[in-house]
Amino acid sequence: MSKIDPSLFSAHEHALEREACPQCGAELVIRQGKHGPFLGCSAYPGCDFIRSLAPNGRDIEKVLEGSSCPECGQPLAIKKGRYGLFVGCTQFPLCHHIASLQESDETQIACPACDEGHLLSRTSRYGKQFYSCSRYPHCKYVVNDKPIAMACPDCGWKIMVEKRVRGTLRWVCPQKGCGKQVDQGTK
Repeated sequence: MSKIDPSLFSAHEHALEREACPQCGAELVIRQGKHGPFLGCSAYPGCDFIRSLAPNGRDIEKVLEGSSCPECGQPLAIKKGRYGLFVGCTQFPLCHHIASLQESDETQIACPACDEGHLLSRTSRYGKQFYSCSRYPHCKYVVNDKPIAMACPDCGWKIMVEKRVRGTLRWVCPQKGCGKQVDQGTK
């Protein structure tokens, strides 16, 4: 049976060299944030210097050749963010231009909550489709199923939603407490 060499674990031989803060000269320490670890000044809150530990350009999936940012003229790239893929400027953080990869499908159905916007088809960060008001964040109305421009025969709510229940297509009132269902047949 072999013994473990204790010199492998001596702190003075394997200590990391500490880096000084470029703003104030204090020591930089590794901190944990909601987007992962980063280097931050140990003199915080007096000094607010931070630096990402992630390599630059890690979020860029592919640079779009022949494209140009409408704000700064630099090339655009397909990037990966916390809500999935999107198109963004390669000069981020100097330029904050972003665009969605998926075009939102605007229905011609008026929002039943505010009567000013229309319901848009959107995709969540998990890939699920939902419908929300085009006036978000002023109106936060959302339904998970496809809306139908038909008033509920019971409560009078301005839309119904399309649901498939045990192979039968039904229109269901999305209002809590109502739940009226109208059968549309088997498809």
